[in-house]
Amino acid sequence: MADPNLPPSALEAEPGDAGPRRKTAADLRSARWFGPADLRSFGHRSRAMQMGYSPEEWQGRPIIAILNTWSDLNPCHVHFKQRVEDVKRGILMAGGFPVELPAISVSESYVKPTTMMYRNFLAMEAEELLRSHPVDGAVLMGGCDKTTPGLLLGATSMNIPAIFLPAGPMLRGNWQGKVLGSGSDSWKYWDELRAGKITDQDWLGVEGGIARSYGTCMTMGTASTMTAIAEAVGMVLPGGSSVPAADAGHIRLASESGRRIVEMVWEDLTPQKIQSRAAFGNAIAVAMAMGCSTNAIIHLIAMARRAGQDIGLEDFEHYSRRVPVIGNVRPSGNAYLMEDFFYAGGIKGLMGRIREHLDLSCMTVSGRTLGENIEGAKVFNDDVIRTTDNPIYGEGSLAVLHGNLAPDGCVIKPAAMDQRFLRHSGPAVVFDDYPSMKKAVDDENYPFTPDTVMVLRNAGPQGGPGMPEWGMLPMPKKLLKEGHRDMLRMSDARMSGTSYGACVLHVSPESYIGGPLALLRNGDTVTLDVDARTISMEVSEEELARRRAEWVAPEPRFERGYGFMFTKHIQQANEGCDFDFLRTEFGAPVPEPVIY
Repeated sequence: MADPNLPPSALEAEPGDAGPRRKTAADLRSARWFGPADLRSFGHRSRAMQMGYSPEEWQGRPIIAILNTWSDLNPCHVHFKQRVEDVKRGILMAGGFPVELPAISVSESYVKPTTMMYRNFLAMEAEELLRSHPVDGAVLMGGCDKTTPGLLLGATSMNIPAIFLPAGPMLRGNWQGKVLGSGSDSWKYWDELRAGKITDQDWLGVEGGIARSYGTCMTMGTASTMTAIAEAVGMVLPGGSSVPAADAGHIRLASESGRRIVEMVWEDLTPQKIQSRAAFGNAIAVAMAMGCSTNAIIHLIAMARRAGQDIGLEDFEHYSRRVPVIGNVRPSGNAYLMEDFFYAGGIKGLMGRIREHLDLSCMTVSGRTLGENIEGAKVFNDDVIRTTDNPIYGEGSLAVLHGNLAPDGCVIKPAAMDQRFLRHSGPAVVFDDYPSMKKAVDDENYPFTPDTVMVLRNAGPQGGPGMPEWGMLPMPKKLLKEGHRDMLRMSDARMSGTSYGACVLHVSPESYIGGPLALLRNGDTVTLDVDARTISMEVSEEELARRRAEWVAPEPRFERGYGFMFTKHIQQANEGCDFDFLRTEFGAPVPEPVIY
């Protein structure tokens, strides 16, 4: 019998067994807290009884942590207050003991300066909640943009059995008989208002109709991108990433996730056994086919490297050239939303159509391979989920660019932009901060032209701070009134996955630390060639060297607190914006906590 005071190790197959043996009650991690006949464990048991639990409720049962990112200021997660009870029901049915552990919510709608400041905070909290408490497995409840990668980063580093429960997309928006998509139609109608095409009363109607239920953005924004990625990498039950939040199927998914995590504990099915390099390749392929958010690159790189898999920008470029966009969902698509995608066959249907680009042998939280999960998957609407020979866009959703403006890379979303900007040269108009840019775009006398390349810098991981979603720079009012709806824009910021347009993002290294973007000046010619995957400024090396010698580093954004720690340890966009000290290879593995 295993010593309950020792940390659990991989359960090896017994001689003559066909495979790894299942855990016994004595193998449970929580047995270290509750099992020994000593004074400290007496205290653990008595405190459980203080909360009204009888020993029969936890003895010999896996204790399952439910990391719940519900809050009163997270509209995407409003239903989590009830869904946690549905998860608990499933855990109890399967013979586990559920415990809810609240985690920081990181609401995309409200958290400033940006939720990206707090993704790693959530990752640290998730890891330490699981490590410090007497738990054997975890259900991770997230969905609003940064909660998915944040929870998965922490659970991966802790590496106990874990399953992700997506919040699910909200229902379609509606205004005057028109279907509205969150984010995408916000930008669209804001431009129409500024151009004088709709009234203030119309704008109020859009405001009241665009978000009709709880759940995440129902466009293919970062939320749906990341939950699809979580499923593609194997951490969500089959089909779970596309179930709408308000659908009764979502309640059943919550309960099923609770039941399944108990079995995962007995099987010792950990993230490390699921998240292989091939699994992350599957996730990139699925993201490209869905018309994913540009944010997928940052989060996937961080997630893969936490799992010990060296995924980089070159992997995205590999799949971008091979996997077309077949998910006809806004903003890459032109008509449909996530509710339509679900009815059309959902993520299983889409994966079935790109199966030749997937490694079907990868293990998933279901206990079955990806191939087994999507066996027999069907598509019920060929316009929502296209075939690979009739795609929305002939290559993948994202393109990775390099050049003297971005030696470490940057990203653009070709499927969601005016195609005439795929190859473009124009004079730069450069802004060092958001307020000056915002003032200029509202000035109808400012000398913008359709060929202008509008640039915002000092908006990266350190400069923003936190790399805010400022990268979809607003169109100048002057150009809007002339009938233009796109122009080439460039920044070291991110943009919302619900955004669209010819926006070059994640320029690395960022300008705030002296990246080449810091040397760009008004009037310099910027040249983009998406097919060649290049972005450059037509400035001589001698002139750039002179400008670099004159460049003065800005003052740090923070001098204390979490922001100070953030700026000391945040990595660049091409490295996933993880903290350097959280990377897998940084130092020895963290041991189980001692109990004395």
